[in-house]
Amino acid sequence: MIREQDLLVVKEPPVTAAERAYLPEILRGMITTFRHLFHRKRTVQYPEEKAPQRIDNYRGLHRLNRDEQGRVACVACFMCSTACPANCIRIVAGEAPWPDREKYPVEFEIDELRCIYCGMCEYACPVDAIELTPLYHVVGRTRADMIYDKEKLLDVYDQTQGIKPRKDPPITGYAGTGHPDRCTRKLEQGRT
Repeated sequence: MIREQDLLVVKEPPVTAAERAYLPEILRGMITTFRHLFHRKRTVQYPEEKAPQRIDNYRGLHRLNRDEQGRVACVACFMCSTACPANCIRIVAGEAPWPDREKYPVEFEIDELRCIYCGMCEYACPVDAIELTPLYHVVGRTRADMIYDKEKLLDVYDQTQGIKPRKDPPITGYAGTGHPDRCTRKLEQGRT
């Protein structure tokens, strides 16, 4: 049973004649409409015009980076495929023909239709081998066209090697990747 002193009675506020006619609300709505009418136009006529893009935080098409010798930077550690929530990365590892690493990817595939472009693969990679680029106009006529194998991903690197799409993950020694300030800090920390 609820006691009388525990009840809170809320009375309806008095309404004026103007509020009953909805005039203030209509005027407020008209002011908002006119304010939007004279604002700058934000519509872009794609594909003739393209909106400016923030490269530092955009996640687009993947690329596989190359190391200093032009080889694929991936060491086939399976960290990217393990971290991928969409399960769209497939790697087949093989013994590396080079003495500086144990494994390399014989096959590396990313299903771009399954990918949710979250960047988890990029953050999980210990050698900065995989990155998301600012490329967003990707077209495929079939599902097979949208499965990017190692050669396609390296071609994307060749197209976008002049830009570093993101500041993260921190650099781990491969040229052209990572943030230079963090690289210097990590090198200095490693020496002490």
